Formats: sequence, C-alpha cells, structure tokens
Amino acid sequence: MAKLSVFNSVSMDGYFTGVNGDLSWAHSVPQDAEWAEFVGGNARGGGPLLFGRVTYDMMASFWPTPAAAQQNPGVAAHMNSLPKFVFSRSMKTSPWRNTTVLSGDLVSEVRQLKEESPEDLVILGSGSIVSQLTGAGLIDSYQFVVVPVILGAGRTLFEGVTTRPVLKPTKTRTFGNGNVVLWYEKP
Repeated sequence: MAKLSVFNSVSMDGYFTGVNGDLSWAHSVPQDAEWAEFVGGNARGGGPLLFGRVTYDMMASFWPTPAAAQQNPGVAAHMNSLPKFVFSRSMKTSPWRNTTVLSGDLVSEVRQLKEESPEDLVILGSGSIVSQLTGAGLIDSYQFVVVPVILGAGRTLFEGVTTRPVLKPTKTRTFGNGNVVLWYEKP
C-alpha cells in the first residue's frame, strides 16, 4: 500500500495560512542557495500530488505558466508532469495537465488511491484535507517547514481534528535562512 505524506509550511505560532488565506509569509525569509537546493531536491521526489480545490487553484494558476518555467524550471517541469488529484464538489475538469478531479467521499477516495497507487502520495497545502485525513488516520508522515515568522492570526493545520495522534519525530534540519524542517511519522 502506498504511503501518504504531507508537506506544509507553518508559522512560528502554528498557522499554515494567514488571515484571508495569505501565504506570502511562507516566502518572506531570504531564499539562499542552501534553501533553493533543498526545495529543488524535495520537488524532484514523490509521486502523485493531492490537493484541495483552493490550494489546487493557487498551484494551477502558477506552475503551468511561463513565469514559473523561468523562475524555477526544474520544479515547474516536475509539478506539471506529476499526476495530480484535486478533491472538489464544484470543479468538474481542469486544464492543468495530468489532473483528475475527485468528488466522492474524501476518506474513501484516499483509501482507494493508497491501495492502487504504485507510488507514495503527497499532499501539498490543503489544510481542510490534511485535518480530515489526519482524523481518519490515513496520513503516514508529515514534513513541516517552520518559517521564522509570527502571524498572530490565521488557520491552524489541524482544525477540527478530534483524535490525538501521537507522531514520532524522525529528522530535523535547520537552514541558514531561519527555516527549520521537521519530519514526523505515524508510529
């Protein structure tokens, strides 16, 4: 069975998005060579991507553009070539290459994807999906980028989770720009 992991940025005070969905803070620290190398390497790995509609719309408005290809050609090519699944009850199709729209029960659909996928799956952003799948026990690992910014308000990643999953820390890495990456797994 394929594993499901999450990759998300969080602020020092635990928000994954600021007020009104603002994500600019996640890119507010200096983008040094060490961080750029990590992001590029991280983006080259992984299998199919899972998104909620809001995160998907944001990604689809950038990665297939000439600006993305110019700013970060390797990541853009990889994002455009990977299979993508977007969970939405309102969206029927998408022009972004290799996209499948799923509108059924989230937990059932993800269980089926985990059973059928030959590669591990990755959720990028998509807070409501992360919280629902965490509550259902379907996420196997988490990778958080703690950005040295205090937002004071926003949305937490695990809103609505009523279970108390205990995670096992597996690795940390601190970067010169102040970002700290934390890896956790479900025991």
